[in-house]
Amino acid sequence: MTPLLLRSTLAATTRRAVAMPQTVVAGAKRGFSATAATKGGASPQYDPPTGWLWGVKPGEKYVNEGWENLYFYGFLGSFVVFGVAYAWKPDTSIQTWALEEARRRLEAEGILEDPDNKKN
Repeated sequence: MTPLLLRSTLAATTRRAVAMPQTVVAGAKRGFSATAATKGGASPQYDPPTGWLWGVKPGEKYVNEGWENLYFYGFLGSFVVFGVAYAWKPDTSIQTWALEEARRRLEAEGILEDPDNKKN
């Protein structure tokens, strides 16, 4: 292609793109999608607010659903297990290892006394 022909083709394409309207029509299909845009969520049901906490009027007893006890005790139990495991986890820090290694080497060289063989 010659530069003159390329320049005229590019100019024609640019003029066409500028002349196209850039408005968006409400309710038009979205680009790259086969479905129309939904606004406000996908739930078909709307429960209007009643003003009561969790929808329970004063004086009425709240009835637990079947999953609530399992959920509550499952979370509580997992926190207890995690707390116990965290409290008794071994100390694997580099500082603790270095202190024990230095004590072993000093005891092997005779600079530091062995605390187990100490005479009272």
